[in-house]
Amino acid sequence: MKFILDTHLLLWVAGASDRLPAPARSVIESTQNHLLFSAASLWEVVIKSSLGRDDFQVDAHLLRRGLLDNGYDELPILSKHVVAVSGLPSLHKDPFDRILVAQATVEGFILLTSDAMVAKYPGPIQVV
Repeated sequence: MKFILDTHLLLWVAGASDRLPAPARSVIESTQNHLLFSAASLWEVVIKSSLGRDDFQVDAHLLRRGLLDNGYDELPILSKHVVAVSGLPSLHKDPFDRILVAQATVEGFILLTSDAMVAKYPGPIQVV
């Protein structure tokens, strides 16, 4: 199966954090799954790091390189993803989470998230 990981899961994987939920670790470690990260997640890291958010203090260049080196594929933000955001209900105000939901929906991939609010969206979302 193809999974897009949300930004926090990517940060926890890259930082070998004990905050990574065991169900997420199972998905990530399964050789049967194809893992992707969105360009939106790197954009979120850059923006929130520049705003001084403690939970986003990571070098986006190193994060990207590490993800690619560990077999993740990068999913660019396409216009069809952006347009799909307009069809989402107003459940969550974070534009980065909304584009991840739209990308998963448009591409037919599963968005893996630890955010219960994101999991309320209709579509291919798995909360861990």
